[in-house]
Amino acid sequence: MAAPTLDAAAKARLDLITENLAETLNPEIIEAVLAEGRNPRIYWGTATTGRPHTGYFVAAIKIAQLLAADCEVTVLLADIHAFLDNLKAPLELVENRAKYYSKVITAILESVGVSTEKLKFVLGSSYQKSPEYTMDVYKLSSLVSEHDAKKAGAEIVKQSANAPLSGLLYSILQVLDEEHLNVDAQLGGMDQRKLFAAAVEWLPKIGYRKRAHLVTPMVAGLSGGKMSSSVQDSKIDLLDAPEVIAKKIKKAEAAPKIVEENGVIAMVEFVLLPAAALRGEKKFTVERRDAEPLTYTDIAKLKEDYANDILTPQALKPAVTKALTELMAPITEAYNASKEWQEITAQAYPPPVVEKKVKKVKDKGSRHPGAQKGKELQQEVQTELAERPKEAAKEGEN
Repeated sequence: MAAPTLDAAAKARLDLITENLAETLNPEIIEAVLAEGRNPRIYWGTATTGRPHTGYFVAAIKIAQLLAADCEVTVLLADIHAFLDNLKAPLELVENRAKYYSKVITAILESVGVSTEKLKFVLGSSYQKSPEYTMDVYKLSSLVSEHDAKKAGAEIVKQSANAPLSGLLYSILQVLDEEHLNVDAQLGGMDQRKLFAAAVEWLPKIGYRKRAHLVTPMVAGLSGGKMSSSVQDSKIDLLDAPEVIAKKIKKAEAAPKIVEENGVIAMVEFVLLPAAALRGEKKFTVERRDAEPLTYTDIAKLKEDYANDILTPQALKPAVTKALTELMAPITEAYNASKEWQEITAQAYPPPVVEKKVKKVKDKGSRHPGAQKGKELQQEVQTELAERPKEAAKEGEN
């Protein structure tokens, strides 16, 4: 498909749609929609498993930009996907976790001043159990090999030596969601790139058109590597208290002069600066004890100063703590003001049941005080029980 010619307004919308992305697959699809004068339909899906963390700001800020570009955005709360991913979320918890995710995502967008009126939430199970969808699952399952299904979901589905079939279905369902949600593009992280490539290949096999894919970069965790809900030290929960935020950032790995896989710098690049831009002024300020403050309006300068040791971890961490605490404050306030949200949280993430250990009765042996007396008493009882039948027999003879 040849790229269409766009007028200035459409070009500006395209720039906003693709801003800060790691990659755009088949961008000509989005360009064609804009050239028609239609609003692009885009969806972002999230499996409702672990509690959302600050890494979710990356997708949320991108969603905010898509809304600003007049895109029609759908958030898929993938409850069935959550169950299929190696049983990460039991069915009895999935419904409440989907409600929790809806509350959190709305609160994130509102914290950066974005209206959520045009945002649409869809529960996966609301259409993924329909006859039409189920038949498409059968069709695609007959055409996709085990090898290709595993490859597509390698970065997002928990892998194991003897994996359940549900893990193979996960990839097939996510590909079909593009058709059944009637979208032009899907938004997702770099860890889903293999699945996006599979969607481009698989959908035409059953007569459906391919879609564009907007790929967000992966954010380094506070402990290095990928930020993950299952790795406590790598992330900050969206409802963490200020003192918890401060403690986690203070402990974060941030070696001097090292920019790569630095979770503290990643927090500024992918969360704090974009959020500041959405709120009206793109800047990040670092206070210093014995020098003038450092103010950054782009991440390149911050990285340059950090690599040259002008900006030190000791100065950066408190600045990130302050900015992140301020950004998350509206989320905490919304949570504290909503009894419904608090009840949903308790039902979605109940505290783990700790089994009490049964205390074993110690055998003190025969040498402890009272042991001999206890033994003599036991013998007397046994003798008395043995004599009772004899006495009863004598009474019967009389």
